[in-house]
Amino acid sequence: MSGKAAAEGAPVGAPSAGATAGEDGFALLIAHACARAVAAVGGHAGSLYLRSQNPGELRLAVIAGLPVRLFGPWSRMHVNRPFPVADVYRLGRPVSLTDSQEAMRRYPQLMAGLPFDFGTLYAPIMAGREKFGVLVAVRRPTPGTPATSGDRRRMHRAAQRLGATLSELAAAGAPVGWNDAPVSVQLPEVTVQPVRIGHYDWDLGTGLLDGDAEIRAILGLAPGDLPATLETLVRRVAPEDAYGLGAAALQAADQDRPVASRMRLLGADGHPHLVELTARRIPPDADALHGRLTGLLVDLGTGIVAAGAPDQLPDGVISLDRFGRVVHANDRAEALVGRSLKQLAGQVLWEAVPWLGSAAYEDHYRSALLSLNPVHFAACRTPQQWLSVSLYPRRDGISVTFTAVDEPSYTPTSVVRPGVGLGSPADRAAALYRPVALAIALTEAVTARQVSAVVTEELLPAFGGRQLAIYLLREGHLHLAWETGFPHGFLDRFDGVGLDARLPGVETLTSGRPIFFESMELLASAYPGIPLDAHSGARAFLPLIASGRPVGSCILGFDQPRGFSPEDRTVLTALAGLIAQALERARRYDSEAALARGLQDALLPQELPVRDDVDTVGRYLPGTHGMDVGGDWYDVVETERGLALVIGDVQGHGVAAAATMGQLRSAVRAFALSGGAPQEVMRGTNRLLIDLARDQIASCCYIVLDPVTGLAQAVRAGHPQPLLRHPDGRTEVLDLAGGVVLGVDGEASYGLTELRLEPGAVLALYTDGLVEHPGTDIDEGVELLRRSLATSEFSSLVDVSNKLINEARTATERPDDIALLLAARRAERTP
Repeated sequence: MSGKAAAEGAPVGAPSAGATAGEDGFALLIAHACARAVAAVGGHAGSLYLRSQNPGELRLAVIAGLPVRLFGPWSRMHVNRPFPVADVYRLGRPVSLTDSQEAMRRYPQLMAGLPFDFGTLYAPIMAGREKFGVLVAVRRPTPGTPATSGDRRRMHRAAQRLGATLSELAAAGAPVGWNDAPVSVQLPEVTVQPVRIGHYDWDLGTGLLDGDAEIRAILGLAPGDLPATLETLVRRVAPEDAYGLGAAALQAADQDRPVASRMRLLGADGHPHLVELTARRIPPDADALHGRLTGLLVDLGTGIVAAGAPDQLPDGVISLDRFGRVVHANDRAEALVGRSLKQLAGQVLWEAVPWLGSAAYEDHYRSALLSLNPVHFAACRTPQQWLSVSLYPRRDGISVTFTAVDEPSYTPTSVVRPGVGLGSPADRAAALYRPVALAIALTEAVTARQVSAVVTEELLPAFGGRQLAIYLLREGHLHLAWETGFPHGFLDRFDGVGLDARLPGVETLTSGRPIFFESMELLASAYPGIPLDAHSGARAFLPLIASGRPVGSCILGFDQPRGFSPEDRTVLTALAGLIAQALERARRYDSEAALARGLQDALLPQELPVRDDVDTVGRYLPGTHGMDVGGDWYDVVETERGLALVIGDVQGHGVAAAATMGQLRSAVRAFALSGGAPQEVMRGTNRLLIDLARDQIASCCYIVLDPVTGLAQAVRAGHPQPLLRHPDGRTEVLDLAGGVVLGVDGEASYGLTELRLEPGAVLALYTDGLVEHPGTDIDEGVELLRRSLATSEFSSLVDVSNKLINEARTATERPDDIALLLAARRAERTP
């Protein structure tokens, strides 16, 4: 479903029963959910991301308490990026960040674009295992103090409620998602007391004042207290205003036009309230000696009631709401910014005053709105006029002060002089944010494909590009490694070209200089006869050189002709160097990964013992992260005590983990073949690991099975409990005695548990990668595995292993390796 963007700053109320029908109703639904979640956890801003029509992309659907323009660069979020929103959606787990220090430690790429001190709560919007999006609440930072369980629970419930509603919409056939501009929501200000207006009638002859229910509420009177005497009213007015009340009454009685007077009234709560009294004389009729006064008594509440007060200050003062719209400006501010209050009122400050709308200043506004901490900076209105600007944020807006100052002896880096712009707001924000985000993301990409994906997702949006091609140098030729946006098959003709070819992609690498063409016509003129695609836009050819070594070349394509400013050329050239470094690291990674995979393949058993009385099946599945290989292993060893079933998991990934795994597998096998009891095998393996690598730990489960009797002896070192499926299908989680993981305590001992496998029973040993699911507790994963094993219909043990492994294989996120070992006693044959 795609929603229409609401007017910026539109207040949100509770949706009606039929509010979910149509695009506007859907927008109201999600906007209300976001506002309610932010309020529930005491936040001052928030947002809501929903999945979009582009696979793997989240879109900012709602932004609450913040102006859309300032947060445009974060309106799209790829689910594989290292941001909290992406993690929460991908893993299905909530995230809480207390302050900027924790955010920098866990999500440096987030802080690269938003380096301000604020706290956040994130909750996944899900229904079952279906994912819809992420709720975000922004709060004041609480260093060292995590969010309370109550706040986390309230955030989770808000996301759950919305997830259930979206699930119902999806079940009814509505395509739940978001593809439009975000809806901007004004959060309700709960501290503002509403204005109250009471009608009164004052008899000047008797001095009695009568009025409606609002008059009684404002004056703090009981129903029987009206009509009230003048003395009663005077007692309610602050002493210094008592004579003013009488003066206003006399003035109104002596003239035909209405009069108004402000005064402080002692309300029912005992505190003074600023009220405004309006009075109009009603001439006496024929039967009355004196006239009457009638009018309104207005309790102005706690809103802005003294707009004229800042006019007496020597500095300029402008009050803004949370969206940057001007609420009030004093006389001095009008003079300093060169705009009258009439021109400013209701306008967004940085749009009404263009020289305050520089991208260099946008970070200051973002900082104030997110952190609620004061911000100070220098601004240049004209070459002869400098202002010191201070932002004092609050939950419902910002007070901005302006002071005329002399030109500083140095030009602050945050100053943009009039006439020296940086392009459109989106371009300016991208110029500041996207290159930094790309640089940080490249440090986390480990494969060539990941590097190329990062460039596609970060570099292209930063410069408005539509096409990307990356060629890597191998044995004197450039080979196409990645492409997006080009017509199918168009780049095939350039794949494998030698370094002597006269092509811009080759010459940018051999010369070491970037080549820019502002249109395809200029490209065709410089390289006559070069094949061109249908696009008529610009092209940038960037050399990929790492530490002086040529790596390849990168091509950026644009749909329309465009210029490349000196800043664009500098940034693109620098980013090309970072891309080259990342690709060089990826090349080394690929070599190490291939070595690790080969090492692991060699260390895992190529085949398991074949017996007439016991079937065994072992499976291994690498994780989707890191080196793709790790320290999980399984083994089956025929010993004099029986058939030894072994499974283990070395912490970590890569060559070191695989090598340690190989050593442990050999050690367990050696101890088992020597005839040692299960406890002795585990103790010996533990001491060996401590001697081999003091920085490595491993878990292990070792079971010796007598194939004839079905009796088994088991020991466990910090490993997940095995499962046992009985012949009747009943499946249980075993409760084996255990000890600490291997590699920690050289004197550790391991308890022994005895059990029996009946004919037809199946024993399942596994590593934790099989039962760890993003967003769920490991116990839930064990229960899912138990139910899956219990309900398995199979004709062979291979069928069971395929079912259990294939369920894990379908997971998009598999952070750890998986090893699975199944053993089944064959059913006894009847003669």
